[in-house]
Amino acid sequence: MRIATWNVNSVNARLDNVLAWFEAEAPDVAVLQEIKCVDEKFPAEAFERLGYNVVVHGQKTYNGVALLSKHPLEDVRKGLPLLDGDAEDEQARYVEAVISGPKPVRVVGIYLPNGNPIGTEKFAYKLSWMRRLHEHAKGLLAFEEPLVIAGDYNVIPEAEDVANPEAWAGDALFQPESRAAFRALKNLGFTDAYMQHDGAPGGYTFWDYQAGAWPRNLGIRIDHLLLSPQAADILEDVTIHRDERDKEKPSDHVPVVARLAL
Repeated sequence: MRIATWNVNSVNARLDNVLAWFEAEAPDVAVLQEIKCVDEKFPAEAFERLGYNVVVHGQKTYNGVALLSKHPLEDVRKGLPLLDGDAEDEQARYVEAVISGPKPVRVVGIYLPNGNPIGTEKFAYKLSWMRRLHEHAKGLLAFEEPLVIAGDYNVIPEAEDVANPEAWAGDALFQPESRAAFRALKNLGFTDAYMQHDGAPGGYTFWDYQAGAWPRNLGIRIDHLLLSPQAADILEDVTIHRDERDKEKPSDHVPVVARLAL
């Protein structure tokens, strides 16, 4: 089973590129982030024609996530549970479902808050959201099933995951608090799929539109697939589809695909 994650940076604006990639690669399951549309505006029929079941948790203009699967979807959840004392969260950043394939696997799609600028409510929201994800993920691990939490984490885990660390020193994606929260999530028992399969420096998944980042390969690795022990045991391959960044009107992120022996 091939499971993909891709921040498409507006699914309707880049629909031709997205559909062309899906037609060529045909992942079994995909989670999309930053779809930037309400549920009714998501081009579900285009994906259904390719054989996908579609779950959308959208939001006008900003954020939004979708989960696409060639197998039936069960136990669907939209939105990350709140912790005691949390205010209501209207941002569409989380979707989850059990994929009823040859062997069931639970797939979570996330679009973690950016958090910039640091020292503001946006950074506090990022860390709060990560605490909520930590607690919910802990509960999901208790099921002892193949589980994949995939998406745009907006976290650069290590210095090896950024071409120019100095340029990101003041960014929320590279702050000690953000990185510590990511490590704490992994320490629950998750495996970073890319690090298990390859782990070579330079496995970037995002190149900014500014300052010639793409032609100069000034990338960062922020799109991750974290695997439960049951999923990590059957990981076969991870592929970063860099060529998508070189297309006309590309997203600033590229797809990352993990293959599990399911």
